[in-house]
Amino acid sequence: MVFLMDFGAERFVEKRFGYSHGHTGGEQAGGIQRGSVDHGMLSYTLSQQDRQQSHQYMHSGEQDGTAPDQAVQFKDRNGAEAMSITSEKEMAAETSFRQQIAAFLILEFGVIFHSVIIGLTLGTAGSEFATLYPVIVFHQSFEGLGIGARLSAIGFPRRFKWMPWALCAAYGFTTPIAIAVGLGVRTTYNAGSFTANIVSGVLDSLSAGILLYTGFVELLARDFLFNPDRTHDDKQLTFMVCSVLIGAGVMALLGKWA
Repeated sequence: MVFLMDFGAERFVEKRFGYSHGHTGGEQAGGIQRGSVDHGMLSYTLSQQDRQQSHQYMHSGEQDGTAPDQAVQFKDRNGAEAMSITSEKEMAAETSFRQQIAAFLILEFGVIFHSVIIGLTLGTAGSEFATLYPVIVFHQSFEGLGIGARLSAIGFPRRFKWMPWALCAAYGFTTPIAIAVGLGVRTTYNAGSFTANIVSGVLDSLSAGILLYTGFVELLARDFLFNPDRTHDDKQLTFMVCSVLIGAGVMALLGKWA
């Protein structure tokens, strides 16, 4: 409810005043936000000044014979500026990748902790297996879709092209391995024992905290409130919010059986 109130206020301010508090993704340089209108005007002004100065130097060089040297100097300066712009883009891309992969790894570890308990529970299940199995398949499938969607939005550098495969494999193999372990200790594992309850409680609490934090911060806040590329179509926004609420409700309902 708090999220819906905040999101409704955000949309009202956007439509009434045309202002959004979503970040521009830039860094401040000299007190001016990169990517802002002020920064764009400053860049344009500086480029015009350099162009005028080079034009003046070229005309004055016709009289004192220094035009070739000045032309070389400005050519070098333009090359240095181009290299500077390229390096800034590379640094921005690297920073964005590190931020996104850090957030994703938090989500991945939370899901893996949860998947270990799910696998052990399924491997040691008795008569409740017929109900537990389809519920867990549904649950894990949508978790996989969520992880895949988040992973596909990350721009991986060339040196980390192997990482998406490794992260997908880590999620895909965790539950089957845990099921195999559960089948192996099926006759000796007591799900109601004190040790089993402590281990399960610790892992489930860590997983729940990580998933709640990721859901609130990375999904609701980042994708809806602080996303500068979010759509401004009210119909699509309504569909998005309803989809999130329905998905959360269905996953919560699965707790009745799982």
